[in-house]
Amino acid sequence: MNALQQDLDIRQDDLSDPRIEAFMQEHLQDMYATSPPESVHALDMDQLRQPDIAFWSAWLPGAEGGVLVGTGALKQLDATHAELKSMRTSAHHRGQGIARQVLGHLLQEARTRGFTRVSLETGPQPFFEPARKLYFQHDFVECGPFADYGPDPYSFFMTRPV
Repeated sequence: MNALQQDLDIRQDDLSDPRIEAFMQEHLQDMYATSPPESVHALDMDQLRQPDIAFWSAWLPGAEGGVLVGTGALKQLDATHAELKSMRTSAHHRGQGIARQVLGHLLQEARTRGFTRVSLETGPQPFFEPARKLYFQHDFVECGPFADYGPDPYSFFMTRPV
């Protein structure tokens, strides 16, 4: 069954479940396999636990609290601007609409929290093409570096109003 037809439980998360740490370790491994170290902007667990970051996990129903299939976070840059971080869908569940649901949830959370803009950094490499396509489908547009980012051939910046 397609994940779009299943009940996906997206919950704000305190990052205490060891399954999330393992999931995020895989995320970091993918990022370091795809980009040079100086161009990896993915956050580790300590960085994700900072007070300016809100983190969500996405679960499909199953034993032991469900199956972790996706994550996403919002990092507050200022009172009106947030950055989308840690968007990931498990390799086994890609292409099933999970990222679309998580992204929709994060954009709604951004609106609820009073942000008027959400930006993100992803990569220009083929590995990131599905992510860029998803963001373009949700009205993100290419932009220049923002916040503490600088020009980087391994970074592709996007933004949109919320």
